[in-house]
Amino acid sequence: MKSPIEEKTLTFKDYKSNYKPVWCPGCGDFSVLASITKALAELKIKRENCALISGIGCSSRIPAYTSVYGFHGIHGRALACATGLKIARPDLTVMASGGDGDGFSIGGNHFLHACRRNVDLTYIVMDNQVYGMTKGQASPTTQPDWAKSKLTPHGTGLTAFKPLSIAISAGASFVARGFAGDPNGTAKLIADGINHKGFSFIQILSPCVTFRPEQKQWKKIVRKGEIEASDQWAEVAAFLACDDGFSTGVLYKDERSVFQPDLIETYSIKDIENSFIV
Repeated sequence: MKSPIEEKTLTFKDYKSNYKPVWCPGCGDFSVLASITKALAELKIKRENCALISGIGCSSRIPAYTSVYGFHGIHGRALACATGLKIARPDLTVMASGGDGDGFSIGGNHFLHACRRNVDLTYIVMDNQVYGMTKGQASPTTQPDWAKSKLTPHGTGLTAFKPLSIAISAGASFVARGFAGDPNGTAKLIADGINHKGFSFIQILSPCVTFRPEQKQWKKIVRKGEIEASDQWAEVAAFLACDDGFSTGVLYKDERSVFQPDLIETYSIKDIENSFIV
């Protein structure tokens, strides 16, 4: 006999909130939002069992545009919050999202240690090689000779941050790169990252058509990486050392122990209440 109350099968639309995104027309983050909701629908994750944490920036607005639990944190601290949440609530599906400035500049230290801790969460970084929300300054992943910012009229002269190489060397156990112009392929990467037991880092090339209009050409450059997902650290590191930054797919995947401390209650709500009793 069927239950009189049947649970509804959610579609990707059910994972979107009623808030309308305020991104610039043509921003790649629209497609990334679609990819996240498609991945959640594909995995049939209950909305009340999922949390999306972000920092500051255009891409960090994503939690407000979804119907799962969300937390819009402070600049660069998304991974710190996401790590604490996952350790405290290992039953939840925890994701963190942000941009290249939020994640690799002020949040760079948290990024390194999140990789080596290998907590079971998924970190999605929308990389457009620019600070879009604050009007076009160079970011950590900007090319050293890009000279269209008023703050760096002659280019930064600094070596660009290489997120995937850094992630692998720091200890991330799942490393992938996607392209916002391929929402279905990116949704598959996100679903694979969520399913992976450990820290999953997914860099998504997400064009900023306002401050980096030349990035519209990325769709002609991106391609499937000429390497299969491997647990051979040296092989993948050598590939990335010669890569131009446009190879997509799951590039590194390793199965190793997940950091999850035992949760032992040492201080209860009653103890807190008693501390206020004079």
